[in-house]
Amino acid sequence: MNKSKTTTKAKLQTTWEVLSAVDVSQHTEKKGNLTYLSWAWAWAEVKKRFPSATYTIYRNPHTNQQWDYQEGVGYMCSTSVTIKEETLEMWLPVMDFRNKSMLSNATTFDINKTLMRCLTKNLAMFGLGHYIYAGEDLPNSSADNLTTAPPVVKKKAVATKPSKKTMTDEEYPKILKGAKQYQKEGLKEEEILNKLFEVYLPDQKYLQKLRKDLYGK
Repeated sequence: MNKSKTTTKAKLQTTWEVLSAVDVSQHTEKKGNLTYLSWAWAWAEVKKRFPSATYTIYRNPHTNQQWDYQEGVGYMCSTSVTIKEETLEMWLPVMDFRNKSMLSNATTFDINKTLMRCLTKNLAMFGLGHYIYAGEDLPNSSADNLTTAPPVVKKKAVATKPSKKTMTDEEYPKILKGAKQYQKEGLKEEEILNKLFEVYLPDQKYLQKLRKDLYGK
């Protein structure tokens, strides 16, 4: 009887509850002041729990390359992950050994490494290893107590998500106006995007339109 109830509760767990309970601490690597999670291990853990999960690597529609590049700004890679019909996107600049954006001469090795790191960061949006990016060392809750109570991080996510706006046709003129103002102030593309993402949820359709309107690409 009790076993049946436990099974039912486990089926009702959200993607965030399942993945945020996974302890990734034995599969991370420290480089400078950043912590990286093994992409191969991370993807394997996701597929164990959600076999139908998929990921997509963004390609520039004009060049068909797996990155965007602007002279003086650098390279940007993007991915999207779909789990249980929910798709979330992530982006990451190509960085050198000092964790600074590479402004030129990125190799295929640099691009590939960035794409895989972007994927693991993308998975963190679903809960896997999210505490790495929050600067924490351990999950907020274990897999055992997830069946009886939601994790603390879930409450944070529910509370903060509505505060960000969705990029729409109606909002786009405001987005473009703000981006142009940041551009006049001398901010680079990555810095402009980070400013916008403090207010808006990222949407690849409007990000491509914004890049075209700002930089003609």
